[in-house]
Amino acid sequence: MPASEALDSLNDKSRVYSLIKYSLAIAELIFLLLILIIFQSSGSSRILANLLVGLIPQHFLAYPAYFFIIYLVYYLFNLPINFCQSFFIERQFGLSNQKISDWIKDQLKSWVISCLIIIISLEAFYYSLKLSPSYWWLIVSAFWIFFNLVLAKIAPVVIIPLFFKYKNISDDRLKQKILGLASRMKVKVLDVFEIDFSRKSLKGNAAFVGMDGTKRILLADTLKEKYNYDEIEVILAHEFAHFRLKHLLKLVIINSLLTIVFFWLFFKTNFYALNLFGLDSLSEVAAMPFIFIYFIIFSIVMDPVSNFISRRFETNADRMSIQATGLKESFISAMEKLSIQNLADRNPHPIIKFIFFSHPPIGERIKMAEALILKISVDRSNPKQ
Repeated sequence: MPASEALDSLNDKSRVYSLIKYSLAIAELIFLLLILIIFQSSGSSRILANLLVGLIPQHFLAYPAYFFIIYLVYYLFNLPINFCQSFFIERQFGLSNQKISDWIKDQLKSWVISCLIIIISLEAFYYSLKLSPSYWWLIVSAFWIFFNLVLAKIAPVVIIPLFFKYKNISDDRLKQKILGLASRMKVKVLDVFEIDFSRKSLKGNAAFVGMDGTKRILLADTLKEKYNYDEIEVILAHEFAHFRLKHLLKLVIINSLLTIVFFWLFFKTNFYALNLFGLDSLSEVAAMPFIFIYFIIFSIVMDPVSNFISRRFETNADRMSIQATGLKESFISAMEKLSIQNLADRNPHPIIKFIFFSHPPIGERIKMAEALILKISVDRSNPKQ
């Protein structure tokens, strides 16, 4: 097959894959909203809440019991979409070789972790309501911000190892190259680790994760085996650039402000919205689906805004990674490989990009690099007098 036909075939495959993933994500969101609205408005929520409060008079225990039941029911109803999205489609498009037994284990782990995180958050939310009816929004905002920082810190040492195995990178030359890059870019890291990504996914990935004493570089074996040293270096330079440009700190500040604004709006408007469902107070056990509806609507509104900010940060990190390494051609070849390996949607429709993309599309990232190469070339040919 000629190269042009092979490229067209790959682009068609990427578009189909992306369209299916977008459709399933939208379907999952709509399904969740419908389930919550129907459950809340039909009186089913009150029936379940009354039953549990009768069995468990202590509300601080009734809340997690109620959540556990509705989360389990939703998960089971949503299982076909989840299975299709995270297992079947990935296998069909050659992006995963994960066994069904391993997928089930990962699903159970994710379910338990999600349950624990949400239950802790809910208990803090209800405790704040009880502690201060007038300033609960400020108290729960502070907890939410603190809790997310804790999760970011412990994720590399507690959560990620539940799904992937770490090992020190065995290629000493590559390790020294990465640590040398970190030193040049004035980034302190604990160590460089390789994770067994290929056991589940054939996609390429790398990350600079953790905070303070848990900061570490994670390099997927699917990336290490298929990319040359320069390509890996420029990819990791992008991750280090986020640190140098203080993107994490900026995101913490932005997300903290958005969190405070959200809970303040929730505080100001919940009384009127509660009346629509015949509820008296947020502290009612039966009002839990209503609370989740608020969170989902906020997420729908704010995710495109967060994605826009993230895309700006990613573009800045791309630019710094090229400038710090001088590996412009390697950046472009790495993006081309990632596009093929991950079946990335290179040039999505602007609406799709607005809703879903936290990173610039691959096509835009390559154009940015090509424009930077051209600019450097022009500057060199026209030196200032």
